Amino acid sequence: MADTRYTKDHEYIQVAGDIGVVGITDYAQQQLGDIVFVELPEVGRSFGKGDEAAVVESVKAASEIYAPVGGEVIEVNAAIEGEPAVVNEDPAGRGWFLKLRIADPAELGGLMDEGAYRDYVAALG
Repeated sequence: MADTRYTKDHEYIQVAGDIGVVGITDYAQQQLGDIVFVELPEVGRSFGKGDEAAVVESVKAASEIYAPVGGEVIEVNAAIEGEPAVVNEDPAGRGWFLKLRIADPAELGGLMDEGAYRDYVAALG
């Protein structure tokens, strides 16, 4: 089973081996409202931790999606470009954004586990 980690910017990364699936959390999609557009990176592009990796636009705002860790994009979820509402419906499942080959697994240590993320969101009130 994948190990899921979270950023303070409400991205998640589901890690299995050296591959991470990146998306936004349920909290993030609720804050954004109805998502109407998603811009994904090119396969083969590399990011450093914290780099802008994708863009999501909703009826409320446009928001950048940041790479939780550094790595190379090995796959993008083209289905959400054609049907961005899937991100609202199933953000941690069918609504994922991209898959990264993780460059430095040690960077995962700086991210929150599910319990810490739940506490973080609860503190946002």
